[in-house]
Amino acid sequence: MSGTTPWRSALTRSALPDTAISHMDEPAIESRPPFLMISAHDFRSKRQANVHFIMREMAHRGPAQFASIGFSPLSLLIEDPRASLWRRSNRVERYNNVECYLWRTLVHPFSLRRLKLAALERPFFRAYERLLPRILRRWITDAGTIILESGISVLLFDLIKKLNPRASVIYLCSDALNTIGCASFLERELSRIASAFDGIRIPSPQLLSEFPSHCPIYFVPHGMDPIQANESSISPYEAGIHLVSLGSMLFDRSFFEIAAVALPDYTFHVIGGGIKAQALSAPNIRLYGEMPFKQTLAYINHAQVGIAPYNGGKVSPYLVDTSMKLMQFEAYGLPAVCPAVAAGNRYGRFSYEPGNRASIVAAIQAALALGRFAPRTPLSWKEVADRILSPKSFAGTTLEGKTPFAPP
Repeated sequence: MSGTTPWRSALTRSALPDTAISHMDEPAIESRPPFLMISAHDFRSKRQANVHFIMREMAHRGPAQFASIGFSPLSLLIEDPRASLWRRSNRVERYNNVECYLWRTLVHPFSLRRLKLAALERPFFRAYERLLPRILRRWITDAGTIILESGISVLLFDLIKKLNPRASVIYLCSDALNTIGCASFLERELSRIASAFDGIRIPSPQLLSEFPSHCPIYFVPHGMDPIQANESSISPYEAGIHLVSLGSMLFDRSFFEIAAVALPDYTFHVIGGGIKAQALSAPNIRLYGEMPFKQTLAYINHAQVGIAPYNGGKVSPYLVDTSMKLMQFEAYGLPAVCPAVAAGNRYGRFSYEPGNRASIVAAIQAALALGRFAPRTPLSWKEVADRILSPKSFAGTTLEGKTPFAPP
């Protein structure tokens, strides 16, 4: 694209100086960090995903930086968890021993498939790539290990190899690109560059089919911090039966509209359900906004049932392995209800058919009848980080019998 295109000029107009630096929480560290994470998440967001915990562990090993990309006014229309960081964008900020930079532009590239304009995705994304701020180019140049999380970060692979061919580049496959609605251009890019990564981490064996068989793929499941009894010892509930839901991913409001009416003596607690949860108004539903992770632990520990109210029609099969809320429930031995595709054959998970009143009530009653079971302890996030950096040093990271790859 030429320098006079509307996309390029729009992207450029919102650029702010790279030089403003705010220091928070931690003292200054070295200027040449060995670890750089590039993601559509931001390390400072209240809503935390696997990248936040992994990055925290990287920071324990040495200097670390987190670059958040794909953020603009368009992000405010889709419940982007970075919205609260709007005024803290386009500057470097140290947060919990990690240098953070949220790159905000007037427009950022997105999937044009629904608009029947997929042919325009490539120039759209490439124009965005060329505008990468100087600070992020410098971070790439100085990094020893660069982790690209699934999504828009794929766009930067060629630039990374050009600026810093010595860096170890790892692909952190949190999700299949099609599942999270990425542009078809990004899917093709990932297929093209997959074999050139130094390592590809998948959190579920069911994600093998996303990559050609000759790629350096390693299985490393999600982790969880060791449970500290004092963090969840005091119940936030009154007497009665309490069911708790965490997060807004693929949130299906109809589950609560059905269950709350069908079971009026039970109380349903919806934490961080997002925009889709706001219309819920039954007297036995309690709504909470975004909540720090540690604060949610008491709600899990003292509930009778956990809920993973995923939109069943949009759930990918690998969620049976990667759902962090279901992992958290299991770590507390809390029975859970969820759509069948997320239940799999896991003990302690009870499946229902979305929209089916009898099925939902039956799943809840079966979960209550089971009660608490022996907790399942996942890897710690330290162990996850160790395996991401040195997968060949651990048993079980290499998977045999790969699923056939289907090019996008």
